[in-house]
Amino acid sequence: MDDVRSARPGRDRDEEGRARNARPRDGLGRPLPYGTPGVERQPEGVRRSGPETVVEAQRLLDAGMPFHAHEVFEDAWKSGPAHERELWRGLAQLAVGLTHAARGNTAGGARLLLRGADRITPFQGPYGIDVPGVTRWARQLADRLTGPVDAATEAPRLTGPAAPAARSHG
Repeated sequence: MDDVRSARPGRDRDEEGRARNARPRDGLGRPLPYGTPGVERQPEGVRRSGPETVVEAQRLLDAGMPFHAHEVFEDAWKSGPAHERELWRGLAQLAVGLTHAARGNTAGGARLLLRGADRITPFQGPYGIDVPGVTRWARQLADRLTGPVDAATEAPRLTGPAAPAARSHG
């Protein structure tokens, strides 16, 4: 019997033959129809220093692109030192939680925000990350999710006051 998945025409593959979705995406990472202009994707597998990761992720969070920030954290999680993997994994979960919240998936968003907060709690603020502030932000956002949120307005400050109310928007 033929494998339906391998028989589909036009499957996106990388040089090693692994499936890669090249469909354009919107600012929250949702796939758009082929041929539709989308937001440029984050390149995968980029090795950054811890400080470079924080700066790039913050830039994307501030731009209302938490899905893209998650990809930056995921690169650090997969390529960084073993003792930091849970930090980057937790921050990636926070970014995905914000992504889900912005898409209107409040239950999934809250779950990921709380999971990410739990995961980063043991860390003592590497690279200037305000772990207590970011954790507080995540728990507060999870508690008040009732509908879609604006990702840029709700984005945390990774290295300063994390609560959006403490930020200047505008």
